[in-house]
Amino acid sequence: MTIREVSERYGLSADTLRYYERVGLIPPVPRSKSGVRDYDAASLGWVELIKCMRSAGVGIEALTEYCRLFQQGEETLEARKALLVEQRRQLRERMEDMRRSLDRLDEKIENYDQGLARKERELRGG
Repeated sequence: MTIREVSERYGLSADTLRYYERVGLIPPVPRSKSGVRDYDAASLGWVELIKCMRSAGVGIEALTEYCRLFQQGEETLEARKALLVEQRRQLRERMEDMRRSLDRLDEKIENYDQGLARKERELRGG
């Protein structure tokens, strides 16, 4: 699959895909005889993983470390798991912060709704 096809499929720019490969988030993508990137199933799996992790707010540094550990092999299983557990903890913390923010926004909107209803009653003479 060409970089253009991968870009369209995953909603990532070709520049982003090249960057991910350059910094080691995606292992080197196989190339055609003419030197054009030819994403295989393994490469696509990495793109999916990185996209998922970035959507979850995992930073480039943590992802780079994960990929580096992965490439070192089986002896890094525990370290990789620990990294993922920590990222999950951070994501849960961010989600809780967002839930509190959402609750606060809901309260503010409700205050406006109540205030508008009161003003409307006043305008109607009641």
